[in-house]
Amino acid sequence: MLTPLPQLIYQDEFLLALNKPNNMLSVPGKDLQHYSLTQWAADHYGTALVVHRLDCATSGIMLFARRIEIQRALNQQFQNRIVHKTYIAITHHWSYAAQGTLQLPLLTDWLNRPRQKIDYLQGKSAITDWQVLEQNPQSTRLLLMPKTGRSHQLRVHMSALGHPIMGDTLYAPKWSIITAPRLYLHAYQIQLNHPATQQSLSLQCDCPF
Repeated sequence: MLTPLPQLIYQDEFLLALNKPNNMLSVPGKDLQHYSLTQWAADHYGTALVVHRLDCATSGIMLFARRIEIQRALNQQFQNRIVHKTYIAITHHWSYAAQGTLQLPLLTDWLNRPRQKIDYLQGKSAITDWQVLEQNPQSTRLLLMPKTGRSHQLRVHMSALGHPIMGDTLYAPKWSIITAPRLYLHAYQIQLNHPATQQSLSLQCDCPF
């Protein structure tokens, strides 16, 4: 099956935002035969400087800078947690409150890369807010708002709660992968201060599942 083409969400002389399809790399990997969104953006829009990434299996908004000074300014916003991201996910069942916060430190599982693991001694702080959107006996649709940007953070946190994201080939049971055609995780919204105008900017794209 062919991967859908990325879709333009926003552009000006400073910023570019694209809707990344699932199963498309964010940045070039070791296997140069797989086309990345960064390469696609550069080919179609000129300069596209990376400021954050999405997992290959995750779809949704990915932001690029179009000037080096804008890249630096956006990196600073991410470091200072000024940028707010919201994801939509579907998990198996749900046994917790309609909203809440999870704090579990994460560390790379070096023997099983690219997996991450919870490590209370050496792990880095990882904080996720959740809000239930819709619930039925088999699955639950959630808004997930990461307060930190650790690798695989949302996937590990949901798995740690006992409600892995459907279709997660790293952290969900095998039967979940069979019942879901993809990872049900989508970067739905991103909010930031425009690095040139300092005006509040909120971008979003529809969830495909």
